[in-house]
Amino acid sequence: MIDQRLQELGIELPPVFPPAGNYLGCVVDGGLVYVGGHGPINGEHVIRGKVGGDLTLEEGRQAARMTALSILATLRAELGDLDRIERIVKVFGMVNVAPGFNQTPAVIDGCSDLLVGVFGEAGRHARSAVGLAELPVDIAVEIELTARLRSG
Repeated sequence: MIDQRLQELGIELPPVFPPAGNYLGCVVDGGLVYVGGHGPINGEHVIRGKVGGDLTLEEGRQAARMTALSILATLRAELGDLDRIERIVKVFGMVNVAPGFNQTPAVIDGCSDLLVGVFGEAGRHARSAVGLAELPVDIAVEIELTARLRSG
């Protein structure tokens, strides 16, 4: 059903980007899956820079959307099927910001809007959106996600 929804939306998930260090892309623990920090990476294409400086708000939103797609690719690889996800519980979004930029929630809406578009009401989630002076390798956003799995 979720793969069908992705197709209806014209969305193709990117290749899974492997972890850049000694950690896992996601971990299933009981009925929850925890997805570690992902960035705006689609194959060789990476969105880098500071939102509000190098990048516009809209470019930041696109980076957050791209990051959500990367997260979904990791989840599908780990779970085998995105229909195993019952609900997106929490999103934690970090934005690489230029001094004075304070519209971080609007940037992370790029991720949140995609999740709601794909999962419907089950994609609505609790969220934090913070601005940071630096992110790894100058990526524009980094996002973590927690989701609840269907039982049985």
